[in-house]
Amino acid sequence: MVSVGDILRAAPRMLTPVVRAYERRLERYGPTAKGVFWKDAEWQKRRYVLLERIFDDAAQAGGITIHDFGCGYGSLFDYLADKPVMQFSRYIGTDMSQGMIDAAGERIGDPRATFVRSLGPREDADYTLVSGTYNMNMGADRDEWANYVKASLSQLWRRTRRGMAFNMLTKDAAEQFDGLYYADPNEFLDFVRAKLSENAELINDPPLPDFTVFVRREQN
Repeated sequence: MVSVGDILRAAPRMLTPVVRAYERRLERYGPTAKGVFWKDAEWQKRRYVLLERIFDDAAQAGGITIHDFGCGYGSLFDYLADKPVMQFSRYIGTDMSQGMIDAAGERIGDPRATFVRSLGPREDADYTLVSGTYNMNMGADRDEWANYVKASLSQLWRRTRRGMAFNMLTKDAAEQFDGLYYADPNEFLDFVRAKLSENAELINDPPLPDFTVFVRREQN
């Protein structure tokens, strides 16, 4: 059986075309929803509204660390910045595109926010949020891509203390485009419950063409 580490070490071969696509898009549209291939800012925000449901009442008081994996130009921080959850909290934005990291750093001077180029987590966080990060695969083999996503989620979970939320395009989306990965929601929910934690739930929110999975650690 191929290990998580082996899968992640081989991932740059698949991810390089994805990075190049995002760099070109950013150059064309700048730090905007279109610049990260979102349909529009409204749907982008709707996804964030869903993702923030991972924060429990204690987290809403602030004083936590949030890891945004695949942060792009930092729009999730924009959304969270003035909310109670960010009081005395830290935000870590990670992205594989140096262009995105540069754009986020230039836009956001808030001392609570740190941006780093990486293919994985560099430190532990209380909560990990992943929005759209696994959607673009530039035609990579479906099984190979699914294995990468699962390995990445496993890696993120090991560095997550309290809860993780991620979304992915659903295989049942009415409109589908080349170069994007449309996943089976039940496959990923089953994976999460089997490998990460049984404390997981699946959320659908039409007309968004994706699903969101919440996974939480049991708190003592």
